[in-house]
Amino acid sequence: MTPMDAATTRGSPRVIYLDYGSLQRLFLFLGVVAMGFVPFARDPVAFGAGAIMPYALLRIINCPGMPVAVVYLVVWQWAQTFARILQTFPDGEALGGGLFGPNVERAYWYMLASVLVLALSMRMTLGRLPPPPPKDRTAHARWQPRDLVVLYFGTLVLSVLVRFSGLATGALEQPMSALLYVKTLVLFLLFANVLTTKQGGGFLLVAILIETVTGFTGILSDFKAVFIFLALAAVAVRIPVTLGMGIGAIVWGGVLVTLALFWTSVKMEYRAIATGTDDSQAVTASLGDRLGYLGNRALSPGEIDWNRASYLLLIRFAYVDIFGSVITVQEASRDQSVMRQWSDGLAHVLQPRFLFPNKAPLSDSEVYVRLAKGDPTEEVRAGTSISVGYMAENFVDLGFPGMLVGIAAIGLMAGCVYRYFMTRKVPIMVREGTVLVLVYSLGRDGVEISLPKILGALIMSAGVYAIMVRFAYPRVLAWLEKLPGGGTTLSRAPQPSANRAA
Repeated sequence: MTPMDAATTRGSPRVIYLDYGSLQRLFLFLGVVAMGFVPFARDPVAFGAGAIMPYALLRIINCPGMPVAVVYLVVWQWAQTFARILQTFPDGEALGGGLFGPNVERAYWYMLASVLVLALSMRMTLGRLPPPPPKDRTAHARWQPRDLVVLYFGTLVLSVLVRFSGLATGALEQPMSALLYVKTLVLFLLFANVLTTKQGGGFLLVAILIETVTGFTGILSDFKAVFIFLALAAVAVRIPVTLGMGIGAIVWGGVLVTLALFWTSVKMEYRAIATGTDDSQAVTASLGDRLGYLGNRALSPGEIDWNRASYLLLIRFAYVDIFGSVITVQEASRDQSVMRQWSDGLAHVLQPRFLFPNKAPLSDSEVYVRLAKGDPTEEVRAGTSISVGYMAENFVDLGFPGMLVGIAAIGLMAGCVYRYFMTRKVPIMVREGTVLVLVYSLGRDGVEISLPKILGALIMSAGVYAIMVRFAYPRVLAWLEKLPGGGTTLSRAPQPSANRAA
């Protein structure tokens, strides 16, 4: 039995729960199936190693007290790496045979090694956390779904007020941005509550619909977030693996992929309509105009080239080619700067904007031009910036295998922060949700995120939520525990049974 497998009692029906152990077996099965495609791959060794990597990652992080957000942290970055070798099938060429040169193959292996080191860092810092007692694991079931929905709408109002008041710009940009992620925590708690109690399903669907629609109205479109939070909540509460759950997972995956393909097909035109220009991220079109455009395109699915959208999504998700360019440029460069990426990142983080209001803003595109000698024109025209990613930045400073030391340093710092919040005296799902906030704030963009943004998000988010744990959490939790009649909702909490013990 693996450390986080749900146990069963002798003589009782075997029930499988969605937990680290079942995910580990799932990835093992998928890895074995993928081995059947190895003979057809242009890079068979790289394909086989990448296919079995998720199983290895789950083996590493499968510990009793490991927060579920770590699954997202490592699997998402593995997926961005492995997607590049999947791209070799439609391209009909090996990793090193494309436009970005032979160093793409090296970048692929360096990135797989980096994700492995990241998982080992999580194991070192979080591996000895004790499992929560069964009673603590169901504490969130005492709350009323409607109260969690009230909190959710409160966070929606907060995000609108912050954005329209201008507080999320200038000196307060970093702390306000960290605070806005509190909606992630509330969504996670709502999903965990509904999945555990089987009550409030309508609230869950409303929240998903709102998040999906609002996710599409921005420039970068973060509609996928709500699907990720729902999946992680299902793992956190360890729902039984049934036929209905399997069908639901297939539907969940199908909807997410369809939305991603739809966004890929319309995003260029949508951004031009939303901003009124080709070189800005400032939204000028009204919400009605933006939703109207999206609605018209959604009602005409036949006009979308789904095959082209699938390929564009694949090459956009894969993030290895730029790293390959960085390797080529840096090994031919005479630049002798020592640890410039780390020093620039630390200097930026150690000068908070509320103390240094004239601090220059981060420019991922400038770093991209300097390190990869790339032309960011197309990305800028699309209303976005382009980054070489924190793994490539570590390679620039330390080479290989030295870059793994930098990756380990990031992982150990992040793991220590997560450990702090996983040991606070609040219900386990609140701890899990808080760590999810921290992970998503710095891992939302996966391997694309730059080194300064990782350090900044980690430090600022940790500070903001440490204050909230001390002063805000106790008041909100007391309100959730209280019913109008003055009692508590203890009767709603399902009694833990032996076959659900962690």
